[in-house]
Parts: sequence; C-alpha cells; structure tokens
Amino acid sequence: MRIIFSLMLLLPVVPICAQQELWEIEAESADTHVIFCDDTIEIRTSAGLTLWRRRPMSVPFCLEYEAMVVQCDSADRLSDLNCFWLATDPAVPDGSVLTRLHERNGGFGNAASLRLYYLGYGGNWNTTTRFRRYNGQPQPPLLYEYTDSAHLLRPNHWYSIRIEASQAHTRYYADGELLVDYADPQPLVCGWFGFRTTWSHCRLRGFRIEEGGE
Repeated sequence: MRIIFSLMLLLPVVPICAQQELWEIEAESADTHVIFCDDTIEIRTSAGLTLWRRRPMSVPFCLEYEAMVVQCDSADRLSDLNCFWLATDPAVPDGSVLTRLHERNGGFGNAASLRLYYLGYGGNWNTTTRFRRYNGQPQPPLLYEYTDSAHLLRPNHWYSIRIEASQAHTRYYADGELLVDYADPQPLVCGWFGFRTTWSHCRLRGFRIEEGGE
C-alpha cells in the first residue's frame, strides 16, 4: 500500500497505513512530499523538514534505522542526513515537541528553543558532520566535528544508523562506526526522536527501537 502526504494538496480520504500513524511532519515549505510505502519513508523537500516520531522514549534505549540521500539527477542535493533525539520543548508543560510544530514551522534556527541531541551528517552542503547538545538557548556548543571525506555523505548509499542512550552516555554509530560517545553532565533522559533534513531527497527504512534493559 502506497500513501502520499503532500502539503500542497488536500487529498481525498484514504486508508491510513501503520507506518504513517507513527510520524508527524514539521515542514518549512508547502513544496514538501512525504511518501509512506510499507517499511520505507521517502521525503522530498525544498526547505527544512523534521519528521517527528509521535511517541516519546526514555533511557536506556537503542534506536536503529537505515537512511539514504538520493541523487537521481542534478536537482537532488547531497546534504543533511540529520536527526534529533531525546528532544523536549521547555516552553510546554509536558515537554512535547509536537505542541508547537506550527510555531517552529520547520525552520532549523527555531529548533534552538528545544533541548535535544543533534547529529548533522553531511550538513552545510556535505562539508561537515557535527554533534551538538541543544539546551534551549541560541548557539549550542559544537561537541564533535568531522570534515574528512570518510565521514561525509555518499549518494544513494543506505547508511545503518544506531543511537544508544543511557543515564551515562549517548552514542551515535553510522555503518558500525562510533562517531559520538558523549558523557553528558546533565543527561537528557526522555524525549522525542526526529529525522531532520533540508532541501533534499531522502529515504528511511527499518526504524526500530528497544527500550529498557540494563
């Protein structure tokens, strides 16, 4: 079953697939399309977009998915295979990042109002891979940075992403390589996950999360 979300059109009522019900779209542009097809999500956007998982999660957990930036032609930009995790909104009593979607409106600068961990893989036109800890204030500190070609995006490559979080550490792996191992003195312990991109054509599949354990 194939269902298309377009922010440009009001579509007739169609059956809702289980995958679609798990996600909420925060988009900067009306020229945005999110396609849910079985286990795969396809995103085309001309500006900023965050695809938020509707259910919050708590540490400890292990989250895994596969993601790709698609380059079919010169119109497809190779950049920004990004994500937020353990995100909360300090302006909202229950911390839900889903409450003020329309106020943030998909703009990346507006995410600075949140508390979260952020990994920007191949950001800035695929020149940097960076990790930050947002604290609800402007200009969050840069904690990890890679600029070598081995840690930038390859087109049409399925990256295996793994994020682990506990009371002591948060870790980010890409294709089995540990890129971030951060011991936060004030760890984030619960919140929402969001896949983040801008002006790109991306695909996601195989999203799964395990919570609890040691």
